[in-house]
Amino acid sequence: MRKLSMAVLFLALFAGAASAQRPTRGNMFFGYSYDRTPIVQNDGSNLNGWDATLEGKFAPWVGLVVDIDGHYGRRNFGSASADVAAHNFLFGPRVSVQVERFRPFAELLFGAGHISRSNGISDSNTSFANGLGGGLDYRIAGPVTLRGQLDWINTRFYGQGQNGVRFSTGVAIHF
Repeated sequence: MRKLSMAVLFLALFAGAASAQRPTRGNMFFGYSYDRTPIVQNDGSNLNGWDATLEGKFAPWVGLVVDIDGHYGRRNFGSASADVAAHNFLFGPRVSVQVERFRPFAELLFGAGHISRSNGISDSNTSFANGLGGGLDYRIAGPVTLRGQLDWINTRFYGQGQNGVRFSTGVAIHF
């Protein structure tokens, strides 16, 4: 009987520790995003907007993420200026690990980007887009975390390659 009691106690202790380390099944994120991307070569556009992601885990440290963003601003193109709206629709794998209150992650994203310019210059373009980046979640309470994320986004608008940097911050809910 004593061996059975010790075995039950041992399993209860390790089951509690294992459940504390159990990864979530996924998360949703929404927040502010800043994008620094040249729209045509040798110009830099500072665009502000939003970023939203949905991640589903299919292994303890690996998930599949869908990332959608929108960035907006006004940009001068030589003698003309235009209102700019840029959107990316990306998806791909994300790896992460939970270390107490912190959850660092890295991701590789693929998809499409769309840009439109209006009011002075009026056109739009869609291209293949890919990204590489990562971030850090800090758990505030329960399933709520604060996120900081930095991604390199590559697009090919107007037949030219653009390399941009996107910084996003906001709140993620883990489920």
